[in-house]
Amino acid sequence: MKLIYSLALSFAATAAAAQAHAQAADSSSVPNLTVLVAKPTSELESVVDRFNTDLTSISRRYDASDSPAQRARMREFYSTWARRLSEIDFEKLSQEGKVDYVLLSNYLKHQIALVDRREKQRSEMATLIPFADRLLALQDSRRNLTTIDSRAASSTLAAIAAQVDTLRTSIEAPPTPGDSAKKSQPRTPKISKTLANRAADNVDQIRTVVGSWYKYYDGYDPSFSWWTRSPYKRLDESLKKYAKTLREKVVGFKPSAGSDSSSANEGPIIGDPISGEGLKEDLRYEMIPYSPEELIAIAEKEYAFSLSEMKKAARAMGFGDNWKAAVEKVKDTYVEPGKQPDLIRDLARQAEAFFDQHDWVTIPKLAREDWRMEMMTPERQRVAPFFLGGESILVSYPTADMTEEEKMMSLRGNNPHFSHAVVFHELNPGHHLQGFMSARYNSHRRLFSTPFWSEGQSLYWEMFLWDHGFDATPEDRVGALFWRMHRSARIIFSLDFHLGKMTPEQAVKFLVDTVDFERANAEGEVRRSFNGSYPPLYQIGYMIGGLELRALHKELVDSGKMTDRAFHDAVLQGGPMPIAMVRARLENIPLTRDGPAPWRFADALPPPVPAPQK
Repeated sequence: MKLIYSLALSFAATAAAAQAHAQAADSSSVPNLTVLVAKPTSELESVVDRFNTDLTSISRRYDASDSPAQRARMREFYSTWARRLSEIDFEKLSQEGKVDYVLLSNYLKHQIALVDRREKQRSEMATLIPFADRLLALQDSRRNLTTIDSRAASSTLAAIAAQVDTLRTSIEAPPTPGDSAKKSQPRTPKISKTLANRAADNVDQIRTVVGSWYKYYDGYDPSFSWWTRSPYKRLDESLKKYAKTLREKVVGFKPSAGSDSSSANEGPIIGDPISGEGLKEDLRYEMIPYSPEELIAIAEKEYAFSLSEMKKAARAMGFGDNWKAAVEKVKDTYVEPGKQPDLIRDLARQAEAFFDQHDWVTIPKLAREDWRMEMMTPERQRVAPFFLGGESILVSYPTADMTEEEKMMSLRGNNPHFSHAVVFHELNPGHHLQGFMSARYNSHRRLFSTPFWSEGQSLYWEMFLWDHGFDATPEDRVGALFWRMHRSARIIFSLDFHLGKMTPEQAVKFLVDTVDFERANAEGEVRRSFNGSYPPLYQIGYMIGGLELRALHKELVDSGKMTDRAFHDAVLQGGPMPIAMVRARLENIPLTRDGPAPWRFADALPPPVPAPQK
């Protein structure tokens, strides 16, 4: 198999031109301070800052997640803030102040809804972790500075250890029909894999909290150590075994991989769907006035366009309509191991040079200077098979310890043409520039971070550069369309999963069949989507947020009301928020305390731009 790395070297001249242009345009990284002094401010900036500071304090104080005291305190905190916020005279606020009012009010409503959601999930696990509140209350008591009763604590630990062992035994060896010796034991209800996986994760978290509680006293209080050392060790081992049993006996982890939570990236992909009601609340929070089914229809329409363009690129490469053959050809253009950092560097500079040829967005000199590059660990590549970005760009590429299959998956999935279409998504003007600007303009709004703003903006730039001919060769167009198809597919499989219409395994197959993912990369993508590290709507935020921005660009730039540069700078400098609020801010749309009127952005989308025919 041929390894190509000359492409990376060909970008050197372009990169040098970009740097020279940047230095000529902005010889200093110090901004115009008179502009900063004159910038408009929101009357509620200090209110949002105060809320965020108080939230940080309370989160530190109530550090036993989902403990009885933490649940009560957070509900009271959000509810009281919502009540006090309503006392502000909304009509006297400026548009910027009204924007912050709506954002904070919306945030508080959503947090209360999430508290309710977790309460429901906790009740579903009650029979699996009936000991949770008693153990978490130990940390609550410590944070209340209550004098420890070591003997009572010892009794609690011993009793719960016995309870955990009984629960574990009931799962490992449940009573069989006609077994008279075990008729006195309660029948264990059938446990779903989803519920068992959620419970196992909670057991791990509880074990961590109890460990922290124990270490606070052990050795510093001789009486405590005398009473609790033995029962604590037994409880810790019981919790560890119980989580292992849940994963192996119910979820389906292999015995060698189900010993602790760190193996979650190696076992089966489970996820925890939030149902149609959960999606309805999350879409309300994001100000998306569409049902999941309507969003899936939008994604299918976008996918159809990408598939049509992919076939055009395949024909230009000599493969006819066999687009998967074209994708496979592109995958085989990977650079040899050790050369990927050079490729990423040169692609980043090439993108900056392309932007320097136009007047689309401000990329300050310091924003070009301060991004860094790191290599991604093999463990993280299991859930992030492609590079990630922001303050730094994390490069996903094979390591010496990977299997041959893993190496080839990573090489092929991170080829130059796939990377060409998304390096700028991670750096400038994508995530890196977003972070750079949101730290310097309206920084209080970072509280309202949403993937529809962050990932949506980066995806918007992919479509914007497609429209302006950045993907000049058929191979680069295949790379760009691979990602565009991927983002459409994300909407379909993630929403179908939460609606209970698609399993994680079906989602993996869907990516392999409809986007031509490498199998391991598809598994990593689905695992990343459903392992709980991202909110349920995260994966639809890319394409839907990008389409919202395209519709807004049509309203403001295509109409002649704003220039490209003014529009893009205003989006970045306004700070993170749902795109409907970006629109309300830039167009001065009337706001009520509940926000703007519903915006059916898909009705106003510009038609997608086909690649030029040569």
